Amino acid sequence: MSASPPSPGLAPRPAHDATWRRDAHTIGLVGLAHGTSHFFHLLLPPLFPWLIRDFGFSYAQLGLLVSVFFAVSGVGQALAGFVVDRIGARPVLFAALGCFALAALAGATAQGYGGLALASALAGLGNASFHPVDFTILNKRVSTPRLGHAFSVHGISGNLGWAAAPLFLTGLTHASGSWRIALAGAAAWAVLVIAVLTSQRAAIADRAPGEHGPAHHAAARGEHPLAFLKLPSVWLCFSFFFFSTCALAAIQSFAAPALHTLYALPLEVASLVVSGYMLTGAAGMVVGGFLVARVTRLERIISTALVASALVLLTVGQQWWPATAAGAGTAALVLTALAGLGTGLAGPSRDMLIKQAAPPGATGRVYGTVYSGLDLGFAVSAPLFGALLDHHQPAGVFGGAALALLLGVACAALVGVGVAARRRAA
Repeated sequence: MSASPPSPGLAPRPAHDATWRRDAHTIGLVGLAHGTSHFFHLLLPPLFPWLIRDFGFSYAQLGLLVSVFFAVSGVGQALAGFVVDRIGARPVLFAALGCFALAALAGATAQGYGGLALASALAGLGNASFHPVDFTILNKRVSTPRLGHAFSVHGISGNLGWAAAPLFLTGLTHASGSWRIALAGAAAWAVLVIAVLTSQRAAIADRAPGEHGPAHHAAARGEHPLAFLKLPSVWLCFSFFFFSTCALAAIQSFAAPALHTLYALPLEVASLVVSGYMLTGAAGMVVGGFLVARVTRLERIISTALVASALVLLTVGQQWWPATAAGAGTAALVLTALAGLGTGLAGPSRDMLIKQAAPPGATGRVYGTVYSGLDLGFAVSAPLFGALLDHHQPAGVFGGAALALLLGVACAALVGVGVAARRRAA
């Protein structure tokens, strides 16, 4: 008797499983690298109280250190997209992680403002390449049905990196009694990540040996490498990142001292707001990854989520309940942390919207240019929000963050209109 033929529904399963494992492997490694880059965004801000104690700096001076990081990262990120398109993402990734290790060592041995500025500059140089690197690898190696989830995991890993940095750095500082030891520990983490990615380097290769990159193919078609800069959607995406990052900078660097001033929360308790904001943002990104596959007009997800977050931040800043009421400080901290849920929900839709707005063959360049708006937002806003605190205006931290989110919503809505019009014309 002949064997029964395999069930049509079961036949493709081995290939499906192999594809799933390959996608998950790449997504996990890129997530590890991206989380590390976000960890190094906060290499110095969690240590601000100790730096003020030891060096006597003002918040505005410390905000300028954040500006150094993001100024270097912003200029470098726009240029890194061209480098990634030309030589590939993987070698650029390893160079970036090496810069992080050097940055942490520079901070650990700093004897004054100049040493800390060098640490910020080296960390910014390392951070510059991450978004063109990450999205080039993900778009190249991850199958299309899982791309939304890849973007979700990518965003979650960034938030987890942000959440981990304050806990790691302040925890190690308290345990060891020295912020220098905490920075040395951050250097050790960067070296460990380099070792892991080196051992798994085949899973993050974005091109085969001898394969030409998108920059070569664009040149062969006679396209100018800067042609994508003529697209309004690219600059609207850039503006969206600028405004949304201004809000993020306010929360990351200054929400804790602002809550301390407004609600008399102990500083060590108020500092938990950053980790809380990042963790709720990560939870939002999990949900956002599923929404990307089910909603056509992505800008609607972005608008709804960010408007809700803006309203929450306004509530905290305007003290719409008595600051002296029992539990007022705890409620303010929890509400500020919950505002991260909205920004997280918007994250995967934001990244997919950029992909839809990008012309073919310009992935690295577009992501590099657009994400440099993130760096510019940090560089411009950090000293401004620091100055608000120096001038005893803590409510302005939350009001300014809310306004920035609303301006970002307007930019995302215009990008969505452009993408929809291009689809109708196609």
